[in-house]
Amino acid sequence: MTAMTASQYREGGMTSEERMVIFASSLGTVFEWYDFYIYGTLAPILAAQFFSGVNPTAAFIFTLLAFAAGFAVRPFGALFFGRLGDLVGRKYTFIITMTLMGVGTFFIGLLPSYASVGIIAPIILIGLRLAQGLALGGEYGGAAIYVCEHAPRNKRGFYTSWIQTTATFGLFMALLLVLGIRTSVGEPAFVGKPEVFWAAWRIPFLLSAVLLAVSIWIRLRLNESPVFQKMKAEGKGSKRPLSEAFGNWANLKIAILALFGATAGEAVIWYGGQFYALFFLTQTLKVPAVNAQIMIAIGLLLGTPFFIIFGWLSDKIGRKPIILAGFALGVITYFPIFQGITHFANPKLEAALASAPVTVVADPSECSFQFNPVGTAKFTSSCDTAKSALVARSVNYQNVEAPKGTKAIVKVGDQTIATDTPNFAQILGQAITAHGYPAAANPAEINYVMTVILLTILVIYVTLVYAPIAAWLVELFPTRIRYSGLSLPYHIGNGWFGGFLPATVFAIVAATGNIYSGLWYPIVVAAVSFVVGLIFLPETKDRDITHM
Repeated sequence: MTAMTASQYREGGMTSEERMVIFASSLGTVFEWYDFYIYGTLAPILAAQFFSGVNPTAAFIFTLLAFAAGFAVRPFGALFFGRLGDLVGRKYTFIITMTLMGVGTFFIGLLPSYASVGIIAPIILIGLRLAQGLALGGEYGGAAIYVCEHAPRNKRGFYTSWIQTTATFGLFMALLLVLGIRTSVGEPAFVGKPEVFWAAWRIPFLLSAVLLAVSIWIRLRLNESPVFQKMKAEGKGSKRPLSEAFGNWANLKIAILALFGATAGEAVIWYGGQFYALFFLTQTLKVPAVNAQIMIAIGLLLGTPFFIIFGWLSDKIGRKPIILAGFALGVITYFPIFQGITHFANPKLEAALASAPVTVVADPSECSFQFNPVGTAKFTSSCDTAKSALVARSVNYQNVEAPKGTKAIVKVGDQTIATDTPNFAQILGQAITAHGYPAAANPAEINYVMTVILLTILVIYVTLVYAPIAAWLVELFPTRIRYSGLSLPYHIGNGWFGGFLPATVFAIVAATGNIYSGLWYPIVVAAVSFVVGLIFLPETKDRDITHM
């Protein structure tokens, strides 16, 4: 295929070549996100299969590594594959990342359990997850750059917006496939027993081989990016892209501003509108998992077309105003939207929160900030025990300072419960229930239509910040270091600022005693990105990216 020069303007519809570029890049990225989300969707089952019987020290190490593979390793993948993409090309680099992700996913589906082969099972699992995390760090930048460097200058936002749908489609695909298989075979056959090899939970992982084969076949038909080819032909490529991208202050400054003015805010709005919304429904509002997943899936389905709409609009009015609008809307409306979700999804909890406040009386020195991103820390003081129990039941509470050395107590209405009371958790639970706090949301009382509408609004916020950001990032960085420069701030923003969101939110809720107070984390980060982006980042929609 002969690529069109990316700098020229062109009216009319896509050419057949452009459609193939977008389809091939998007399809592979959808499958890569699907591979990544399958692990998270099935995490409880995998924990039972691969970590049962591991001694506490080993379990601690494995949990840290599993966490690292999911989030912390992504920026390192961005560095490694970003450098490769700037040296050898966009096409072959994202073929490598896609292959690495697909092979890792397939072998998770074949991996024997701990009960079958012992300690080698979790060790191999962690190795595969590390490979997946590294691969994801290199995939997005390559696909986004490849599409953008093929696009006409006046359509880069529209063309790359198709890439932006892939993370949502990958999540949607993972949720639907797991729900479908789980429902069709039944829970016992799906979960299986650790000592028996075959169980239906392996099917989503094994299907990755088919998806990988199709994606590689399609991507191999493509040529290298015309912008990269032109740079290479002119001898302008970088021999040391990492040093040039991050050792040169002019380029490093762009990466820092891109992180704090764009990707950090985009990440918290993205994770807040999709992942935290699901967490809030299931963990805070106690909506049954299947009901919550179905509502989230419908919200994703309704909101996803806005990726294309806002990508197209960014070619008309610019990337910056659309992304900043998404930040501003999140800052202004997150509190009322999540309060509205409570009102429509669990009205009894809303009533209890208003009528039956609870008080924790504790020595402040006993109260930890329960930030536990890897799930391994132990918070065992009387204050932490009380607060963890209340957060688990979605109970708001006030903090009252007690004299130093005093054991914490919890006041529920006129009832006082000491944390050293035998069966403390059980007695506290009974008191909470007696004051109207429901153990779970009643599916018959959920207003599904209004809940889905609010979830869809959150997804639309995601599309505002995410649809134009690929084009904006590509246009910010020079061609010779574009893969390296773009990938690192993107994956620090999404892997760390976004990936830490659930743990940070939980810690803030436990510290303050308000189920909504954790929203201050995405609100503050989005507000910082709004200010930094507004003041320091330029509009880029009319840049000629072939001469940077």
